[in-house]
Order: sequence, then structure tokens, then C-alpha cells
Amino acid sequence: MQGECKRTQGVSTTDLVGRMLLMTKAHHSNIDEDLDYRKHTDNFGKGPKGHSPWTGVSQFLQTSQKIIQFASGKEPQPGDTIIYVAGAFDLFHIGHVDFLEKVHQLAERPYIIAGLHFDQEVNRYKGKNYPIMNIHERTLSVLACRYVSEVVIGAPYAVTADLLDHFRVELVCHGMTEVVPDKDGSDPYMEPKRRGIFQLVNSGSNLTTDLIVQRIIKNRLEFEARNQKKEAKELAVLEAMKKLEEEKQPGSPQS
Repeated sequence: MQGECKRTQGVSTTDLVGRMLLMTKAHHSNIDEDLDYRKHTDNFGKGPKGHSPWTGVSQFLQTSQKIIQFASGKEPQPGDTIIYVAGAFDLFHIGHVDFLEKVHQLAERPYIIAGLHFDQEVNRYKGKNYPIMNIHERTLSVLACRYVSEVVIGAPYAVTADLLDHFRVELVCHGMTEVVPDKDGSDPYMEPKRRGIFQLVNSGSNLTTDLIVQRIIKNRLEFEARNQKKEAKELAVLEAMKKLEEEKQPGSPQS
């Protein structure tokens, strides 16, 4: 199929769906894995004949090489407008892409830096079991976006003077979603507002991470059936490939 992208090893859609339905925090970074979580997510995509390596739950392992593969590697050049955006960017979706595209259109030569908040920070202002994707998974998702030039992994919630000066930020943008106050009750965008470089950007999209999660929960049974059927097909393909390999071996009846 034209335009198809290679699957990112270690990032399982079944695992993500399982996280939404189970409402646990075991997938967050720096939190010990819950055995019940692993058991339930394991069963979520499991068919009657075993596991497919693509549909089943897998442990995401972040490496520096993986980050390099996704990163643009571009440094800001003279004449570039350095724009900073921050957030969770959880379950990176078309709403995020629309927002970043609108931000990209604000300058002739934009250099967009995305600040990603740590899992515990996102959970503080989003609650429940958010973020669904941990900091490592969210980093790769945002780096893969063509409009993003750089990612700050574990950015501070408040956009500080130090951050703005360090990256020489000329514009700070936020979408139309609610801005939750910092732990001390202060506005996290107080400094860029004081400098007159803060701007709200309307993406034109009403899709949010919350809406995606609500849809998944509503369609739980349909997803479970889909995953089991999908895994059964993948196992059949694996079995056929294995049989073909065996037939090619020297000394086999067909060789």
C-alpha cells in the first residue's frame, strides 16, 4: 500500500487501548508495573491460539538511537522565528497536528519547539490515569510530526524566563483548551504574557484526547473482538511464513 508507514517497534495500539479501559497508572514512567495491569492488557488482545508479535502488549523500550531516528536534527538558523508550545500531546492525534500546523503558519520561517510535561505533571492537571502514553512514547510521536523541530523532554509546567532565554523564544502559543494553574496557583504563561509574546491559537479541530478515550470505552467490546480477529489473522500469516521457510530448508521433501 502506498504511503504506509512502518510500525514503530514496541508501541502497541492494543496496549494503548488497554490503558484507556483499565484506568490504571502502571504505564507511567517511574511507576512500578502493576501485575494485574499486565495480566489484563495481556488478555485484551489475546486470541484462543496465542499471541501475535504485532497485536499483543509489548514493553516500550526507549533508546537514544530511536530518538535520533525520529528527530529532525535541525538547529535554528538566523532568520528563523523560534516558537514554543507546551503540553501533554497525549495520544498524538489530528487535533494536535492541526494546532501545530496553524502555529507553523504564524511565521515565514518557523522553528517550533514542543515542551512535553513529565507523566506525573500531566496526571496532576489531567487526573484519572492520564497520560495514556508515557513520556517516552509521547516524545517519539511529537518528534515524528513535520512541523516540530525540537522537543524538550520533561519541560517545566510554568514557561519560565530561563526557558525562554535559553531557547531564544520569540513566540509562545497555546490552543483553546483550558490552562490549569500551576501548583502554587499561578498562571504557567505569566512570563510570556508579561513579555507580550503569548498567543492563543485556534486549531479549528474539536478532537481531544478525552474524546478519543470516551469513544474507545464506548466501543470496548467491538475493539476486543477486532483485536482477537486481527491477531488470529496475523498468527495464520506467521504460520504460513514459518511453513514456507521450512520448505526452503535443504533436505526438505519439496527441495
